[in-house]
Amino acid sequence: MFLWGTATAAYQIEGAVAEDGRGASIWDTFSHDPGRTRDGHTGDVACDHYHRWREDVALMSGLGVNAYRFSVAWTRVLPDGSGAVNAKGLDFYERLVDGLLEAGVTPVPTLFHWDLPQALEDRGGWLSRDVPGLFAEYAAVVGERLADRVPMWITLNEPFIHMAFGYGLGIHAPGRALLLGALPVAHHQLLGHGLAVQALRAAGAREVAITNNCTPVWPASGAEEDVAAAAAYDTLHNRLFNDPVLLGAYPDLTAFGIRPDGAAGEGPELSSALGVRDGDLAVISAPLDGLGVNYYNPTRISAPADDGLPFTDAGVTGYPTTAFGWPVVPDGLRELLTGLRDRYGEALPPVYVTENGCSQADEPTPEGVVDDPERITFLRDHIAAVERARAEGVDVRGYFVWSLLDNFEWAEGYHQRFGLVHVDFAGGKRTPKASYHWYREHIAAALRP
Repeated sequence: MFLWGTATAAYQIEGAVAEDGRGASIWDTFSHDPGRTRDGHTGDVACDHYHRWREDVALMSGLGVNAYRFSVAWTRVLPDGSGAVNAKGLDFYERLVDGLLEAGVTPVPTLFHWDLPQALEDRGGWLSRDVPGLFAEYAAVVGERLADRVPMWITLNEPFIHMAFGYGLGIHAPGRALLLGALPVAHHQLLGHGLAVQALRAAGAREVAITNNCTPVWPASGAEEDVAAAAAYDTLHNRLFNDPVLLGAYPDLTAFGIRPDGAAGEGPELSSALGVRDGDLAVISAPLDGLGVNYYNPTRISAPADDGLPFTDAGVTGYPTTAFGWPVVPDGLRELLTGLRDRYGEALPPVYVTENGCSQADEPTPEGVVDDPERITFLRDHIAAVERARAEGVDVRGYFVWSLLDNFEWAEGYHQRFGLVHVDFAGGKRTPKASYHWYREHIAAALRP
């Protein structure tokens, strides 16, 4: 059965950051550090989903989705990242899972959506090789409680974005700006993924996947230097996180001054630069039941500027844009899906589009109506792109709209609205938008016998 769903993340919707034993995450720390988020917004309350989850499950039931991708907050389950389990935190997710199942909605939990426990960041975060093992212990705790009712699990969400924005550029939590010094974060997240796969399967998990943010990469011109720069960016953004999982090997990183193990030349060897040890890649490349793909837009790349990186983001022009300024290129999703099929062949497991959506400036009319025709067009055209990819032979088995609710949009705070449901952040009132009703009708038609 094809999964029609929506997606959210714990820190972006739950709120209740100091209730029922929850510990502090890096996003609690980061958002309270002046100047880190727009207008100083935090996720302290967010959508208050922790208290209003029944209302949100009812919205999903009314929408007619048959799947819901959410994330578990590591600090609700293990407040310090390891050690004592917080029973009240596990109880919350058990109630949520049971409520979803009662509503006919398949729960698809993600174990890590960027909210690392602050206690673990204080010990080095994902730069530390200790964290992958602790992540697996956390996976085991959640899996042992819920694996009997959850058919599909996702280990990590967008490890590229977490590495690049959180550790490379410092614009997301934990706010480190290490540039290429952040590369060990890639390996440690992937190692944590592989160890979590083992832990989940041992707990009885039936299907396990990972979600990567992927983008088609376009050279700014046919010039040799632009083509080479685009290849370097594709390696960093896409292949660095897909190749080890699907092929059991890292891609060539010589464009970043890293030489293959055993090769002569300047620069560090790959194993030393990323922290790879014997046996790691066998753990990382354990067989998966699905690959989650988050798509928002293509990336256009030109030859490098003088900033230490072998590429420059030239920007995609000539297309309409979202309120975030992101280009709207629906056929980029078809290009991405067919490109994954062409690159990985039989190594590619079934694919799920685990996030796709757009930010628009949505506000209710005086009559309480939220009309969002741009989002309807966006969803219609991107779903059509998925159907074209399926017609071309790509095994796509699900599509999840980002997001169910307007929410805390990371460093942008509450300024970007991605939801099918409008949220009045002052009081929490939910108002389904026109796109909610459009998606409901589309799902009903798609599921009709």
